[in-house]
Amino acid sequence: MGSVRQTQVLQTVLLWTLPVLVLPFYIAPLLGVFEWSLSRPEPGLQNYVRLVTDGDVIAVLLRTFRICLLVTLISVLCAYLLAYHWVFGSPARRLIMEICIFIPFWISVLIRAFGWIVLLRTKGVANDILLFSGVISDPLYLVRTEFSVVLGMVHFMVPFAVFPLASVMRQIDPKILLASRGMGASASFTFFNAFLPLTLAGIVAAIIIVFVFSLGFFITPAVLGGGKIVMIAEYIYIQMFQTTNWGFGAALSVGLLAIVAILSALLFRVIRPERLVR
Repeated sequence: MGSVRQTQVLQTVLLWTLPVLVLPFYIAPLLGVFEWSLSRPEPGLQNYVRLVTDGDVIAVLLRTFRICLLVTLISVLCAYLLAYHWVFGSPARRLIMEICIFIPFWISVLIRAFGWIVLLRTKGVANDILLFSGVISDPLYLVRTEFSVVLGMVHFMVPFAVFPLASVMRQIDPKILLASRGMGASASFTFFNAFLPLTLAGIVAAIIIVFVFSLGFFITPAVLGGGKIVMIAEYIYIQMFQTTNWGFGAALSVGLLAIVAILSALLFRVIRPERLVR
């Protein structure tokens, strides 16, 4: 009886630990940010009106969504290939895939961003190789462009997209694919009409995860964009800490949080979380 009682107490403590920590360390500051958005520099909705009418803000938002959509598309395509070989490949191929997937988690995002600068700068490794091989006659301007920002973000996001895809792929019964081939279907027909539909839940999960993460990117666009490719997170930082326009920065933060909340709700509505962790 004493052991059962201790287990119940431990379960209760673990159950309430997260809500107790979330309330003072997340909810309270969030309410403070929301209050700033309505009260600074003066009470009213002027910050939210500016959010949907200011041309500069709209340009930053459109750039952010364009880059995030491109990053999401490339990341999910690359992750799909990695996940497929990770799940269905030979032991040697699985080992290679695991190295490709897990090694990036051990490297700081800041180090990765500066690594891309070394590779892509005018006198960097990429330009040296292209010049030496005769592909180009003059160095390419690759840093401080959308190309470099997208490349750095994709490098960071691919491993995150792999996990929901691999989780869904592991649930597919190989007998279904064998039955399709046994009935005379080609490999491409089997993939597009049997395998791909069965992985749709993982694809949607990967898309939403990558897109939500990409919306909040700060370090990679700031370093690789060099101040020329400003995304919404960096724009919020500028409003809060450089122009000290705290009210408008808070409104931008609330708007971004609302977008993330909607996408997260969509993720849990379209895909049951328990299905992805079996």
